[in-house]
Amino acid sequence: MKAKVDKKPDRYGFTRKMLFAAVGAAFRKLDPRVEIRNPVMFLVWLGSLLCTAVAVAEALGGTAPSGFTIQIILWLWFTLVFANFAESVAEVQGKARADSLRKMRKAVVAHRRRPDGATVDVASVELRPGDEVVCEAGDIIPGDGEVVEGIASVDESAITGESAPVIRESGGDRSGVTGGTRVISDRIVIRITAEPGNTFIDKMILMVENATRQKTPGEIALTILLAALSLIFLLAVVTLYPFSLYIASQAKTPDALDILTLTALLVCLIPTTIGGLLSAIGISGVSRLIKKNVMALSGRAIEAAGDIDTLLLDKTGTITYGNRMASEIVVRKGVSEAELARATLAASLADDTPEGKSIVQFVRAKYGAAYAEDAVTGAEGAATYAEGAATGPEGAAPRAGSGGTFVPFTAKTRMSGMDFAGPDGLVDASASVRKGAMDSVRDFVASLGGAYPEDLKAAGERIARSGGTPLAVAVGKDMLGVIHLKDVIKEGVRERLAGLHAIGIRTVMITGDNRLTAATIAAEAGVTDYIAESRPEDKLEIIRKEQREGHLVGMIGDGTNDAPALAQADVGVAMASGTQTAREAGNMIDFDNHPAKVIDVVEVGKQLLITRGSLTTFSIANDVAKYFAILPAVFSGFYAAAGANLGAAGAKVGPLAALNIMRLATPESAILSAVVFNALIIVALIPLALRGVKFSPKGGASRLLRRNLLVYGGGGIVVPFIGIKVVDLLLHGLGLI
Repeated sequence: MKAKVDKKPDRYGFTRKMLFAAVGAAFRKLDPRVEIRNPVMFLVWLGSLLCTAVAVAEALGGTAPSGFTIQIILWLWFTLVFANFAESVAEVQGKARADSLRKMRKAVVAHRRRPDGATVDVASVELRPGDEVVCEAGDIIPGDGEVVEGIASVDESAITGESAPVIRESGGDRSGVTGGTRVISDRIVIRITAEPGNTFIDKMILMVENATRQKTPGEIALTILLAALSLIFLLAVVTLYPFSLYIASQAKTPDALDILTLTALLVCLIPTTIGGLLSAIGISGVSRLIKKNVMALSGRAIEAAGDIDTLLLDKTGTITYGNRMASEIVVRKGVSEAELARATLAASLADDTPEGKSIVQFVRAKYGAAYAEDAVTGAEGAATYAEGAATGPEGAAPRAGSGGTFVPFTAKTRMSGMDFAGPDGLVDASASVRKGAMDSVRDFVASLGGAYPEDLKAAGERIARSGGTPLAVAVGKDMLGVIHLKDVIKEGVRERLAGLHAIGIRTVMITGDNRLTAATIAAEAGVTDYIAESRPEDKLEIIRKEQREGHLVGMIGDGTNDAPALAQADVGVAMASGTQTAREAGNMIDFDNHPAKVIDVVEVGKQLLITRGSLTTFSIANDVAKYFAILPAVFSGFYAAAGANLGAAGAKVGPLAALNIMRLATPESAILSAVVFNALIIVALIPLALRGVKFSPKGGASRLLRRNLLVYGGGGIVVPFIGIKVVDLLLHGLGLI
């Protein structure tokens, strides 16, 4: 016999097993301890229980309940089950994702490195922060950490879904690794940064499974509003009972409203549609974000993403591709090209940034191995350079030195280079080599009494106007030349930013480039504003300034220097490949490590708020149609005179029957039709709650508002008229009433 295989997921990602699980969960949620968390649906639960109790009491007293009574009670309970089902299917989606993540969270053997360099095999659960483990090709990374030695290709498809491997290396901002991923080439040493049970996968599982228990401020506010509306309708319906008794006594008829009719009226009037779908909307927002490989550390972060009105974007990697490559070296008059190349290579060896590495590759490829031999790492190479290559533009004697020290690139200095010791053992500033941003090198040269050559200034401006990045190179007080780094703006960035502008989001590009380069890129990308020659601490001050002015700010970052700004931002998206400090500072983690992902996060947040608003509009609007369906039925016999005309069912018809504009057959069928429709509309809207209302920024916020008011406001009025009438015809056609 062939084993039974579960069907493939449908368009919403559900299998038959998942749907059966959701149905079972929907019935289990009828527990009052669960229902009380939703005030609107708890009111329906109380009404259903009351009607059931009254019917049972009548049956025990010898009065069998009518078919109408039984159907009303069943559909009241179905309303609760359908609302619970909406929440359950969203939870099942998340739990399926959690189960797949849990499969990755298996114990593996880790090769822990001891202080003497030897390795010992231990279980991954025994690792603690600070432990160093060795991973080679084929090894599963045993825990979250940072690469402290080596470079390797890592398969992160289990988390990101992308089959292409990524590079993880020590130093820079691509050192972060996630437990459960696999090394596919080379060898790296990883310093563990997370306790077992507190890894990113653990946090993702916890976030998915706890999504229903973490209401956002917006959800709480809407729940309070819906509870207040329900309370108002409850008071209105309760007052109808003595009112009906008075009318019945005056008209001398037994037509006073009963508990069943009043309960049906209440359930139809309170906002059960949005009340039943609210949790599903919130949970599906988390699921949609996870599908984009972004983990929100709180539901509030997703909601805030939909409210932000200022977006800070790093130029490199977000607006441009970020792979700036050295393409040209411009030499100052009087300086040999070989001398500039040698100084450029020496100043770049300590630069771990992609730009620094591209400069080393460019010089070695263009000028051959001779320069590579002159500028190898370590003091010996530094001495070789100092003794044989440091002649000034005027042909000065070689600057002697005994050994040298690399000066690494930092975001604060925006320079890298090499320092040499003089005869007295102190740094000889006249022999120091520097490479970096034009203004930083200019200030360095000026501090030593040097000048800013006009030909290099002109070359830098020419490169900046073309959208490139100029880097100056200097030895001591002499600027030798300029390096041209090219970058390219990403396709579609301008259109996406224009869409954000249309809905009122201000975009600010932040870059360490000079003002000319920044202005050129900003104009081409279409950002609202830009900040050039920025330092890490500037981001934090910019965010604080925007927040003091009442704005909600979002940004993305990956380096340790981004951590303060990520922590301060209302939405801080940290890259999973970034440093541990950055990941702990943000309230979202991007596992695709894509700088432009912050735009996707904003769109998911907007979609969540729009979906919630649209379905709230629909829910309140369809109460209008139910009002015209059920109220005329409730009061159709009131004020009827003894000799009044008889309706189709032989019942007396009063003047209020004129409100029956839908021409529903009988009062009973009108009430039952409204209750049935009220239950079925929840099921019909579950796919929309899970998928989300389509968000399109084209046309701006006003067009978006008009469209949603027309579709969900107008539709909320029209659809119930049609739906209730169709149900009424079916009930009579099938002989159920």
